[in-house]
Amino acid sequence: MPSPILRFVAPLLAAGVVVTTPIPALAQDSVDEARLRKIEAEVRALQRRVFPGGEGRFFEPQINSADGTSSISTNPASTTAVTDILARLDAIELQLQRLTAESEVNSNSISGLDMRVRALEGTGGGSTVSNGTPLDSGSSVAMTPTPAVSTPTPTPAPVATAPSGPTAERLAGVQAITKPQTDDAGDDEYSYGFRLWNAGYYPEAQQQLSKFVEEYPSHWRTTFGRNLLGRAYLDNGQAREAAPWFLRNYQADKSAARSGDSLLFLAESMIALEDTSRACIALAEFGETYPALAAGRLSSKYESNRQKVSC
Repeated sequence: MPSPILRFVAPLLAAGVVVTTPIPALAQDSVDEARLRKIEAEVRALQRRVFPGGEGRFFEPQINSADGTSSISTNPASTTAVTDILARLDAIELQLQRLTAESEVNSNSISGLDMRVRALEGTGGGSTVSNGTPLDSGSSVAMTPTPAVSTPTPTPAPVATAPSGPTAERLAGVQAITKPQTDDAGDDEYSYGFRLWNAGYYPEAQQQLSKFVEEYPSHWRTTFGRNLLGRAYLDNGQAREAAPWFLRNYQADKSAARSGDSLLFLAESMIALEDTSRACIALAEFGETYPALAAGRLSSKYESNRQKVSC
């Protein structure tokens, strides 16, 4: 016959078995449900970053309860727990695919905008002349947003002749100009170019001076040569070709003997090209940087150029 203690404990042990048996399964379901809710919350947070505004067309509303905790509205389960989880995972995958697609569209749009900006900077920025010399490096000349002066790279210009060649009279005139022969070969090359320019043989002077600045880039006469080369183009009605040489000579050394002359002739080239904005900038910088020249040796040309434009 069972003892009184066994009769008392046996029902409790049976009840304990009944109560504790489903606990592992319930705990597992609770963990899975918590993980799934965490994933859904993260997806909704990502949606809010991609779709600011939070309209219901993008994601379900999240409502804060009275106790401060957030509750997410979900449709009541009409199937088993497994099929409900699968359906919700499918929805998450669909949302991730949609976010990925939107991210790719945004990336392509940004790439397209970047290409358009690069194209605009390369064609309409107006910060360079065509020989690659920046108009705003080290000076304020031509920093205003106006169309760039499209000029070719300064190269030795061929002698401008008629299709049948230079006339006998022109050949005789060029040959009559002698080249100096001294101990300074660089100075001889420059002086010969100066004599051609002074005689009005501008194409021949362009060719000779281009040779000089190329062969003697460090000669003390180089600042004279670049400036005179620009004048040989400008005096021949080629302001577009003259401008890069004036700008290059001014930027190479602003304290050089002919840097101030080049800045003033750069303004004159811009006036010839009807680029009033750059002409005014060059004139203003000339007056500020070279006040002695503006009031002395180049005063007449400075005032003449100022009267040609309204700054």
